[in-house]
Amino acid sequence: MGISNVNGMDVKDSPKHPVWKRWVRFRAEDGKIYGGEPVNPNIDVGQAIEKNVEVLVKVVAGNSAFDYDASFTGEIKTIDELLSPVSQIEAGTVRCVGLNYKEHAAEMKLTLPNTPTVFLKASTCIASASEPIILPSNVDYDEADYEVELAIVIGRQCKNVSVAEAADYVLGYAVANDVTARKHQEKTSQWSYAKGMDGFCPLGPCIVSTEQISDASVLNLKTRLNGKIMQNGSADDMIFSIPEIVSYLSQGHTLLPGTVIITGTPCGIGISQSPPQFLQPGDELRISISHGLGTQICPIARY
Repeated sequence: MGISNVNGMDVKDSPKHPVWKRWVRFRAEDGKIYGGEPVNPNIDVGQAIEKNVEVLVKVVAGNSAFDYDASFTGEIKTIDELLSPVSQIEAGTVRCVGLNYKEHAAEMKLTLPNTPTVFLKASTCIASASEPIILPSNVDYDEADYEVELAIVIGRQCKNVSVAEAADYVLGYAVANDVTARKHQEKTSQWSYAKGMDGFCPLGPCIVSTEQISDASVLNLKTRLNGKIMQNGSADDMIFSIPEIVSYLSQGHTLLPGTVIITGTPCGIGISQSPPQFLQPGDELRISISHGLGTQICPIARY
């Protein structure tokens, strides 16, 4: 039986979907943080920001993606700085499912799992879709890797939900990059350290509501590194579906509004290339998902 409330309100008393179709969170020219829906329904926010194209946004009252009752204020603001669509505070710990694409399992010569492989990333991993990915000094030049992933964003609190119920608790979907330090990953059976460094989960540029995407299996995921296509996969290759993942993660665990779940990567990661290809300072990484989720454009840097 699912927990049917959000902010103390029963689901039956709240709209099924929020007022917006695509959600962006940003700092406007007045220095304040807002959330809302791009005026242009077809704009790729990540690409527009990279090209210095003005992005106008219809502001939503309260600036929270998780208030299903919020309405548009009537204000139009311009994005001055794109932020992650879910803040670090809203997200808490990021839930992650590894090895969830059949073709990726095949390229790594691994047996298909019978149960989702789950690990966690710290909230400090979350970064925007346009800021540099900073490789820290403890990450070697031959280990930083990209993984385009579909992110689920939970909109309503839930626990112990069935597969059939799971979709009712999903707010929408976003682009994520599960950046990984491969040498650190190989040193231990636990992946949180290698995948959990600051900024190692760029998210966005936006959340697309489930009202727009009722079946996530239609989504195409793509990675371009310095203009070359490295990953080009489909969510219908997932081993565990979105409802199965949400249901599994909710068993014995409360998923709060704002919970981000990343769902595995398709084939074509850097370590699988011949020879392996890792992220280097000065590289340009473009991570995108179809159906309006948009493009992350992140330069690679070191400190």
